[in-house]
Amino acid sequence: MNNYKLTIQYDGGRYKGWQRLGNSDNTIQGKIENVLTELAEEKIEIIGSGRTDAGVHALAQIANFKMRKNATEAEVMQYLNRYLPHDISVTDVKKVHDRFHSRYNAKNKTYMYKIWNEQYTHPFMRKYSMHVEDKLDLNKMREASKHFLGEHDFTSYSNAKSKKKSMVREIYSIKISEKDGFVEISMQGNGFLYNMVRKIVGSLIEVGLGEMDAGAIPGILKSKERIRTGRMAIAEGLYLEKVGF
Repeated sequence: MNNYKLTIQYDGGRYKGWQRLGNSDNTIQGKIENVLTELAEEKIEIIGSGRTDAGVHALAQIANFKMRKNATEAEVMQYLNRYLPHDISVTDVKKVHDRFHSRYNAKNKTYMYKIWNEQYTHPFMRKYSMHVEDKLDLNKMREASKHFLGEHDFTSYSNAKSKKKSMVREIYSIKISEKDGFVEISMQGNGFLYNMVRKIVGSLIEVGLGEMDAGAIPGILKSKERIRTGRMAIAEGLYLEKVGF
């Protein structure tokens, strides 16, 4: 059995997220599995490093799959890019050892959030960023971001439904930069809960607009009350940037 590691880019705008759904084939996982099943001439299931929500993009999602057919890396990559929709691309294929697992072996993930911070809209980036009309105070946002660093129970900052899984995650770094009208928030951690990045970005935006005091964040984290978090940033501005192994 051959094990292949894929690096994938996609525009998530028209998909219902990464994860295959029983009532819809309009997912990233579903589209890739359909093509690989044709190539392998057997039912193929791919394992992603993590799920991205509906509308979220990826610059370097990692997945792996196994098949009996002994195709070369170039053959797999060429076949996928020939038959996949144009908003999904496979940028790299590597044969890996049998025990490689894209989810269990992942050590960290980096997400990037893009904000267009001008009074006027950006016609070409409206599907790939969040428009915030009023100027953001980046210094206040950077100070606020420090409250999220380290290990915390992020129940307040997630819409995860499972009560059995741990809500504890560790954020290693949050970097906020500005260039040519765009504010980018890059966040690296050992893992992220459902909607966690978007809710953290939402709080940082509120701080940047003067709608919330940064000192409120520790209390919100400790409360584990989701109702206390304010806005959630839209899906269009979020990108899975990198997965570390």
